[in-house]
Amino acid sequence: MTNGISRRNALAGAAVIGVAAPTLAACGADDADADSASGSGGSGSDLGTTADIPEGSGVIFSDAGVVVTQPAAGEFKGFSNICTHQKCPVASVTDTINCTCHGSKFSINDGSNVAGPSGSDAGSVDPLPEVAITVDGDKITKA
Repeated sequence: MTNGISRRNALAGAAVIGVAAPTLAACGADDADADSASGSGGSGSDLGTTADIPEGSGVIFSDAGVVVTQPAAGEFKGFSNICTHQKCPVASVTDTINCTCHGSKFSINDGSNVAGPSGSDAGSVDPLPEVAITVDGDKITKA
């Protein structure tokens, strides 16, 4: 009987490490990936131009975690893209900001709940939090 590790066990261990190391490395996220995945997108993030935002509607910038709306010509507002009911990301913007998880609808003017969830009365969930944005010329950025 020998003391120590057999050649077979050493090779099997090396194979496990060879597969596990890249797999574990892929599971980690660097800081930029963490911001993007969480939808937090740091301040100063370019969101687009004023021409990208339709009047009376808006656009969802998922990577930055922002919905930018233009309720009236030249008036731009920023809101969180996460529904306050069950924390689902909002899915579309028409004349309201819409969460399709349970039917919540939010105002493009102030983020207030105007319908839902699930057919309940307006105001039954918290408004979407405002997100600070800046408009410089035609450029919109997350403040």
